[in-house]
Amino acid sequence: MNVRTRIAPSPTGFLHLGTARTALYSWAYARHFGGQFVLRIEDTDVQRSTQESVDQILDAMKWLGLEYDEGPFYQTQRLERYHAVIEQMLAEGTAYKCYCTPEELDAMREEQRARGEKTRYDGRWRPEPGKVLPPVPEGVKPVVRFRNPPQGMVAWDDLVKGPIMISNTEIDDLIILRPDGMPTYNFAVVIDDWDMKITHVFRGDEHINNTPWQINIFRALGAPLPRFGHCPIILGEDGLKLSKRRGAVSVTAYQEAGYLPEAMLNYLARLGWSHGDEELFLRDQMVRWFDGSHLAKSPAQWDPAKLAWVNAHYMKAADDARLAGLVQQQLASRGVAVGDLDQLTRAAALFKDRCTTVVELADWAEMLYVPITPRDEDLQAHVGEAVKPAIRALRERFETLEWDKATIAAAMKQALGEFGLKMPQLAPALRVLVCGRPQTPSIDAVLALFDRKIVIERLQST
Repeated sequence: MNVRTRIAPSPTGFLHLGTARTALYSWAYARHFGGQFVLRIEDTDVQRSTQESVDQILDAMKWLGLEYDEGPFYQTQRLERYHAVIEQMLAEGTAYKCYCTPEELDAMREEQRARGEKTRYDGRWRPEPGKVLPPVPEGVKPVVRFRNPPQGMVAWDDLVKGPIMISNTEIDDLIILRPDGMPTYNFAVVIDDWDMKITHVFRGDEHINNTPWQINIFRALGAPLPRFGHCPIILGEDGLKLSKRRGAVSVTAYQEAGYLPEAMLNYLARLGWSHGDEELFLRDQMVRWFDGSHLAKSPAQWDPAKLAWVNAHYMKAADDARLAGLVQQQLASRGVAVGDLDQLTRAAALFKDRCTTVVELADWAEMLYVPITPRDEDLQAHVGEAVKPAIRALRERFETLEWDKATIAAAMKQALGEFGLKMPQLAPALRVLVCGRPQTPSIDAVLALFDRKIVIERLQST
């Protein structure tokens, strides 16, 4: 079988974390088996779909490195195809027109609730042998409903959940075409998956209840069924479903917050899938391992601290020049222009071990380019009268010596001996005056990053 998977987000908002995880699983499965990964934009909700959301989805996919082989396909560009299938189904009797008004449907549900019954369409416009249908009302645009099998079971072997079986008596005749000519989700997705020859569908388990309708539509059309895999939801820190109100943000927001795409992919993959005890792995490793097995049946919980730990690991391993480019972008967003990428690359190499995100790395690097204001409490604690003479002497020597780590370290050692100081007295004072903070990596290495003139200027206050 030629494996073909897809991701089909709706452009009514950002690409959220659950969809990103589903996209990752679909992409990795296709890559593992040498198949194709398709991107489809389900934009039939015309009033809520926006180009901004489409752009954000495409940007998020690109940032994550989830390259698609075909697409993006847009449902609004396939309306002629949907209407042709609808006409075919009406002719074959697998679909029919329903003229119920919204008021009639509301009254139908109220009566069912009053009787203690499950609310559902009662089939009043469903053609049956010997049944007399109501007269077609004037001025009412019909919907088209799928003629769902009245008896029997819908069963499938889910890639995640295992065998699932639902009775046809639990589902009613689904609307597949609205009065405005727009297809509904459960119909359009079947036609799309059929036309695009999708063989495996990974999606959230909120779609389990949609699957029986879709399977029945596939069968009514004589179309081959894909394999379905329904992944559990992702829970927030509070144990409730991750949502916009409870911490869910867009994938690109994590990019803006300074996370690396390889860290996000690694973390998302482990939110519902495992390969032994492996916690840290690259995309290529996941592709080798991801065969659709070992997918969790229970919800996973989003853990910002664990994501930060994963990101810190990849920060340490990242190429310094690459990090410098990312920091340059972060600083530019703050209005700080950086022309010397070599200086920023050296700064990334020195500070990255102390950072969990690129934003934190930018916080460290920013002191190289913008004025700093030491806190009064730091000045009082570390820049006392005993250390000021040594700082003044160092400032003078800094004006003429070779500006590198070794020479700066030698000058500091000389000042310690000359003024009878210890390094724990001199180093914090230099850090506060030059960097605006009492703790940094080795101060000689930090000073070597700066332009000499900036260091001398910041030591003038003593």
